[in-house]
This record gives sequence, structure tokens and C-alpha cells, in this order.
Amino acid sequence: MSLPSALATAVVFVWLGMVLAISFLEAPLKFRAPGVTVPIGLGIGRLVFRALNVIESGLALTLLAAVLLGAPAAPVVAVTGLAAAVLLLQLVAVRPRLNARTRRVLAGEDAPRSGSHLNYVLLEVAKAATLLALGILLLATS
Repeated sequence: MSLPSALATAVVFVWLGMVLAISFLEAPLKFRAPGVTVPIGLGIGRLVFRALNVIESGLALTLLAAVLLGAPAAPVVAVTGLAAAVLLLQLVAVRPRLNARTRRVLAGEDAPRSGSHLNYVLLEVAKAATLLALGILLLATS
């Protein structure tokens, strides 16, 4: 396994682990903790997801560089691009709407539930599946 391929593989599985741990474990569980109100949960979530998205952006750039520096098979390039595109879609199209609703709730408004949350969750599922597929591709082609 070449160094770029090893780096890409490591980045994919670290990224996947972070998404699974935060999006599918921490996020839903925090609202079940005693004393955590919706505004407190949203405040925590905003901080955690902002940090996650910054780290994901760095991981995506590292992954893109590692894949492009190697001699990747076409499917690896395509799935890498798909993972980056899903993250970009979340950051550009969905997160701003979620942030606006969070600001309203934290300001004391009784904001209605947002369909953007479901969109974000669906994109997280797609991203996790894409990262898993990419990790398998990288292992199979190296």
C-alpha cells in the first residue's frame, strides 16, 4: 500500500468514526440526559457540529489530496468526490437553515420544527455510507 493510499484509508475511517459517534450517538443521546432542555441541547449541538464540520472539512481536503497524489482507480476518485460533495451540500445548503432556527430558539422563540433537520440526517446517512464504501474501495484496490 502506497503512502497516499494508506493516508486516504486512515482519513476515511477516522472521518467515518467521527460521523458515526457524533451524529448517530452523541446528538440524539444528549436530549435524553437529565436536565437538558431543547435550548441547552441545541446550544451544545451547535458547538459540537460546528467543530465536527471544521474537522470534516480538513479531513475532506486531506483525503482529496491523498487520493489525487496516489494512482487511484476511477471509482475511488468518484466516491471521494461524492463524499466531499455531500459534506459541501450539508455546509452550504442545510447548516445555514439549521443555524437560523437554532438562533431563533435560543432567542426564546417557539420556532416550528424544521424539515432541514431531516435533510441533514439523510445526508449524514448518505455520507456515512459513502465513506464506508470508499474505505472498502481503498482497501480493495491497494
